[in-house]
Amino acid sequence: MTKSVLIVEDDITFGMMLKTWLTKKGFLVFSASSVANAQKVIAAEKVDLILSDLRLPDRDGIDLLKWLTAKATPVPLIIMTGYADIQSAVQAIKLGAKDYVAKPVNPDELLKKMNEALEPVVEAKTTPNQPTPSSTGTVKAELAAGYLKGESDAAKQLYRYVELVAPTNMSVLLIGASGTGKEHIAHLIHQLSHRNDAPFMAIDCGAMPKELAASEFFGHKKGAFTGALTDKTGAFVSANGGTLFLDEIGNLSYEVQVQLLRALQERKVRPVGSNEEIPVDIRLVAATNENLEEAIEKGNFREDLFHRINEFMLPIPELKERKEDILLFANFFLDQANRELGKHVTGFDMKASAALQGYHWPGNLRQMKNIIKRATLLAEQEYISLTELGTELLTPAAPTLALKNEDTEKQQILEALRQTANNKSKAAQLLGIDRKTLYNKLKLYEIGL
Repeated sequence: MTKSVLIVEDDITFGMMLKTWLTKKGFLVFSASSVANAQKVIAAEKVDLILSDLRLPDRDGIDLLKWLTAKATPVPLIIMTGYADIQSAVQAIKLGAKDYVAKPVNPDELLKKMNEALEPVVEAKTTPNQPTPSSTGTVKAELAAGYLKGESDAAKQLYRYVELVAPTNMSVLLIGASGTGKEHIAHLIHQLSHRNDAPFMAIDCGAMPKELAASEFFGHKKGAFTGALTDKTGAFVSANGGTLFLDEIGNLSYEVQVQLLRALQERKVRPVGSNEEIPVDIRLVAATNENLEEAIEKGNFREDLFHRINEFMLPIPELKERKEDILLFANFFLDQANRELGKHVTGFDMKASAALQGYHWPGNLRQMKNIIKRATLLAEQEYISLTELGTELLTPAAPTLALKNEDTEKQQILEALRQTANNKSKAAQLLGIDRKTLYNKLKLYEIGL
């Protein structure tokens, strides 16, 4: 059945070229050069899809979107513009635009978007007020488990690797700085695997005392040690058939590494205080923000365990490496904050947008989420300004005192603490390491504060 398309475009030459090309592709094409004319066509004709320029002589494509919503006219609309403005794109998506393309339009890309927009709508469980997922385009907003994937080359490569490794049983090692979303990636690998109906268990190895590690991993029997008042099921058994995620695995003591390696090799665990071995079938995903190969050289991490957990290494890019995604994430976190706080903030003004894009984001996505939630709470106008974001985003990136080797580490740490007046969080940023890592180094070098 022939589909009809309405082109709303004030550039007559471009509009005619587009109409001719779409007609050859088998579409019935109507044209309008303003919002008012478009409304007349929609009222008089059956229109299956609208391609609308963002900037029009009388109003803009967003006004047309609002009019369609007010009239309860369910016609999918794709915004076209030569003004590659993420803010306008996100606003259009929020208001119901099916997709967004920037001029000059790539014909193949546009045709793909049109075909997707014309597909029958399948109801899905979605979170209210989040950008509509689309398969291509500048404002692609693929959401997985309430999470934005992004559009940068780094993001595309990351999720391509996730899709490749998830269906396998390979152990995955996620390498990335704090706040980059390693646990989300671990969840996604589980969700895309054949184990997705079984449990996903996450253990924070950085917060686990070595004395309790065996109990946490393998469980214990009542009375096995002081304080063991009842039987405890360990993480391996709880995750049986599913995925076990070990976050900050580099923080495990050498003794615990030996126990973990044995369990992974034998696929059996023995609860503390028990003579019985329990067979387990788990898929392991581990994560670290440390260089485990350097830890192996220093004798702090077992090489055989490293190879066991590292069948597939997956680097997680930092936010500063994903410049194209910064405003997408900012608007995504703004939507979350609006829902959580009962606010209705529309977006960010130009100066705030520029500050978001220019900042180096040492705390990555976690830092951005916190800053935007606070700004949303403080905002009294329609758009968040620099006033609400705070002066932190105007601070240039500090020169990093990256730790080089064990001989100079202590002096570098002391210098970073001196420069930051003993502020551990800022010292960790200056050193280019995670705060947990800094705490471990302070303990190692017996630096008391």
